[in-house]
Amino acid sequence: MLTPTLSPKGRGSECRSLRKASKPLSWNEIESRAIPFSKEWSTETSERAEAQKFWNAFFDVFGIQRRRVASFEQQVAIARAGHKLKQGRIDGFWKGVLLIEHKSAGQSLDRAFVQAVDSFDGVIERDLPRDVLVSDFTWLRLFDFETGTETEFALKDLHKHIRRFGFIAGCHARQIKPQDPVNIRAAEQMGKLHDALKAGT
Repeated sequence: MLTPTLSPKGRGSECRSLRKASKPLSWNEIESRAIPFSKEWSTETSERAEAQKFWNAFFDVFGIQRRRVASFEQQVAIARAGHKLKQGRIDGFWKGVLLIEHKSAGQSLDRAFVQAVDSFDGVIERDLPRDVLVSDFTWLRLFDFETGTETEFALKDLHKHIRRFGFIAGCHARQIKPQDPVNIRAAEQMGKLHDALKAGT
């Protein structure tokens, strides 16, 4: 598994607060908030009943009100070869930044990732996210399309990996350049996984 090394500020070099207050939370504060969050949600299993509450609380770990940056249940048109467009929905969407797909406990994160990527068909290019985050409450997996890196960890270990989410804390991602070799490799990796899972259905 690829595990990138991030600076304390996360990705990129410029950070700003996304909170109403002018001063962002420190990493120590964010890490401290992540621990009770993980404990509170450690026994949850039902996507339908609790997923939105989970993600509201997740963003709150960073001192961010989710509704200020991301929306739930966004409708999108998903293309299917030889078929009409199908209406789908994105569990959580932050335009240009993050797409979230959530499943009930024990369901495949690989299939959740494929479902998330399929949703790209219904997103205009300028709003395509840099990251996809999938979860089944127990596990989280973050895929960064700019670097081609994937990080998976148990919810109980969120505080250990919290700096992977520097972009939520207010750190700006670098500008994506589609021609960059790293982006080509990321696309190829994603395509291979997508094709393999489709073939297995």
